[in-house]
Amino acid sequence: MTELNRHQIRQAAFQSLFGLALNPTADVDTTITQVLVGDPEIAWEDEIPADLTSVVLGVVAKQDELDLMITDHLSSDWTLDRLNTTDLVLMRLALYEAKFTDVPAKIAVNEALQLAHDFTDDKSRKFINGILNKSLTLN
Repeated sequence: MTELNRHQIRQAAFQSLFGLALNPTADVDTTITQVLVGDPEIAWEDEIPADLTSVVLGVVAKQDELDLMITDHLSSDWTLDRLNTTDLVLMRLALYEAKFTDVPAKIAVNEALQLAHDFTDDKSRKFINGILNKSLTLN
């Protein structure tokens, strides 16, 4: 089996979390499998990488706490409901990695911005960067 690199795991985690954000009752393993099967850049075979499952389940388990961290840094007239799903999921993923794993905060933010480059626009990348920097006090 070909192992996924850290970036591929993050990308698959982001895509899985995005799918789960749109369909919260979906089965996590099924969602991850659909992402892996559907990504032509990933040479994946039958077993879901444990790191991928761990990150997805971790973000899902800590979602309320992660959302509070994000909400604390939104301007007073903004709520999570106003954020687009892509931005929200990328921020949840980066905050989870920085706060609850051994990934350094700067790397988690950098990876989120790399994914944002592929899945959002420049305005969203700046917004994500600002919220993450405030949430992780990188300024």
